[in-house]
Parts: sequence; C-alpha cells; structure tokens
Amino acid sequence: MTSFLIKNLIIKVIKLKSKQTKRLKINMVNNIFTILIIILLFNLWSEEIQKFAFSIAAFVVAIVLATREFIQCFIGFIYILSSRPFRIGDWIQVGNYVGEVHSTDWAKLTLLEVNKDDYEYTGKTLYLPNSQLITSVIKNLNFLKRYAVHHFTIVRDDSANPFDFIDTLYEKADLYCHDFKDVAVRYNHLIENRLDIKIAGPKPHIQVATSELGDTQVFFTIFCPTESAMEIEQKLTSDFMKLWFENKALKSINK
Repeated sequence: MTSFLIKNLIIKVIKLKSKQTKRLKINMVNNIFTILIIILLFNLWSEEIQKFAFSIAAFVVAIVLATREFIQCFIGFIYILSSRPFRIGDWIQVGNYVGEVHSTDWAKLTLLEVNKDDYEYTGKTLYLPNSQLITSVIKNLNFLKRYAVHHFTIVRDDSANPFDFIDTLYEKADLYCHDFKDVAVRYNHLIENRLDIKIAGPKPHIQVATSELGDTQVFFTIFCPTESAMEIEQKLTSDFMKLWFENKALKSINK
C-alpha cells in the first residue's frame, strides 16, 4: 500500500513540475514500480514458488515413468517408419520370435508365427511391443518365403562308412533338386546380388564328420523351395538309412 502511495506522489510531482516529456517520465515510473513489485513478490513467495516447481518436476517425472513403455513403443514405431527394416508380408526374426509381418501400429508389431525348422505357420499370432524393436536384433528372412538354405543332420554309429555311398547320396540330392534347378540358380544369384554376400547353393552339399562321442555325423545343405524342404529332407533321410544298412550288412557278410 505504501508503495502505491509513493508512486502516486511521484507521479503528481512529475505532472506539476514537468511541462514536456511528462508521459515518458510517468511511464518510466510505472514500469520501475511494476518491476520492483514483481521482485518483492518473488522474494516473498520464493520458497512457495520453489516448492511448486519441485512439485511440477516430480509430477512430470512420474508421468514419464508411468508412460515409459508407451513412449518407447512410439519411438520404435518411428524407427520402423524411418529405417524400414521390413514390410508387410516379410518374414522376420525379432529376438527368438520368427514370423510373417501381419500389421504394425504405434504400439505393437503383429506377426504370424513361423516355425523356422520346417518353414510352416504354427497358427499362433505374436504381438510384440515396438519397444523390443529398439533393443532386439531384427533379421529379415524374406528370401526364406520362396527358397531356403535348408540344413539337417543325420547321426549314426561307426558301424558303416558313409564315404562308401556319399556319391549315391549326391546323385539322389541332384535328382530331387533337378525340377527347380534353373530357378534355384537364378534365385541364388538374386539373393547374393541383393545382400552382396556369398551363400550356400544352389548345388547340394554333404559333409561327413564325427561327434565328441565318436558317432558319425552327416550334414546336408540343400538350397530348395521352402515348401519342398521337409519333403526332400525325408527322401534323403530314407535314402541314407537304406544305404547305411546295406553297407553295414555288406560289411557283416565280408567278415
């Protein structure tokens, strides 16, 4: 109240003594007193203002912590849109999850689960939060939808020597892959050019090794249509078992 009286008194004195620039001086006085009042109020309420600021900060921190997952999901969605590591319909692997991309939105990625071992849909639907896309490795397996580098292993004891009939196995593998050989060659080159790497195929590859227990291991690598992978594996397994037992029986007779 005293400050207002002092201000009014000063303004009256200016009006009486100043004939020119009266408005300027009055305006300066008003501004000075306004600033002084603001400083005075700030000093009087500084403790309350500080508490209020801390309350606001604590509230903001609480909101951020409560919505952290949603924020990370939104950031993951922005990452998908900007980097485009996959598209709808692609086969991808996120961490340990493999599936076909069904849809995406700001919160989640929807996958139709695929069994990577037999390339078949499991019938399950996976819903992955977009936050996992930031912290997990994303593998694009889209080329597996058509052709796959299929690996499988057959383990037997040491009663027969697979090198005695490995040429026959190669003939059988070439026979089963003959119908799609030309397409496989083109697709193999397409993948290599796109990824700028060298991959196995398109010719079948068979490797013989031994395990730590001394068993015989035969590794097969077949570049074939994804839908035919398990069928070819079963045919080669059947041929291998037949040749194995024939070789084993022949050795028994020779003894």
